[in-house]
Amino acid sequence: MLKLILGNKAYSSWSLRGWLAAKHSGLPFDEVVVPLYDAEWDARREGDEFAPSSGKVPILWDGDDVVVWDSLAIIEFFNEKTGDGRYWPTDPGARAMARSMAAEMHSSYAALRRKHPMNVRQVYEPTRPDDDVLIDLSRIMELWAQARARFGGDGDFLFGKWSAADMMFAPVVTRIITYSLPVARFATGYIGAVIAHPHMQDWIAGAQEEDWVLEQYEREPLSA
Repeated sequence: MLKLILGNKAYSSWSLRGWLAAKHSGLPFDEVVVPLYDAEWDARREGDEFAPSSGKVPILWDGDDVVVWDSLAIIEFFNEKTGDGRYWPTDPGARAMARSMAAEMHSSYAALRRKHPMNVRQVYEPTRPDDDVLIDLSRIMELWAQARARFGGDGDFLFGKWSAADMMFAPVVTRIITYSLPVARFATGYIGAVIAHPHMQDWIAGAQEEDWVLEQYEREPLSA
C-alpha cells in the first residue's frame, strides 16, 4: 500500500506538490499529515519513516522497501507507476518545456518562497513586493505566457490539460492569492483554473480543518 507523509496543508508547499501527484495517479494511498515544528518534530524526523529524506516532507512509501522523497521525484515515480502519460504532455516539444519549467520551479524563485511562504488559509492586504520578488514573478509570468501561447490551446492549464507542470506551480498560485501579488492580466484565468481544480479544492478544505497555527507564517488577514 502506498503511504504519503505530508506536512501541514496550510503551509507545506512541497507537500502540496507531492499530494497532487498522488491524487492525479488515481491510485489509493494512505495520507499521513504531521504537524511541522511541533514538540515532537525533532524526534519524529529521526524515526525510520523519515530517515531516507533526513526528515523532510513529503515522503512516499510503496510497501516497506520502496521509498521516494522530494516532490519532483514523487511526480516521476507516479508517472512511471501509472504508465499512461498522464503527467506530462504527449507532444515532445511541450513535454520538454513542461519538464524544464518544473525543474526551474524546483530550483528557483528563492525570494518569492522566502518572503511569501505558502498559507492557503489567508488573504493579506496587497503591498508592493520587494524587487527580487518582482523579478521572480516576472520570470514566472514569462514562462506561463510562453506555455499558454505555444501549447495551451483551448485548455485551462499551462499545456492545455492538467499536468505535472501545473502541480509544480500550484503553490505559486496560492501565494499570488494569499499575498495579492501583481500578475499579468492573462494569468488571472489560469490562476482561477488552478484554484478551482477539484484536487486543489480538496487540499484547501483539508487546510481549513487543521488546528495547527505557525505564527511565523501568519500576518494580519485582509479585512472584510
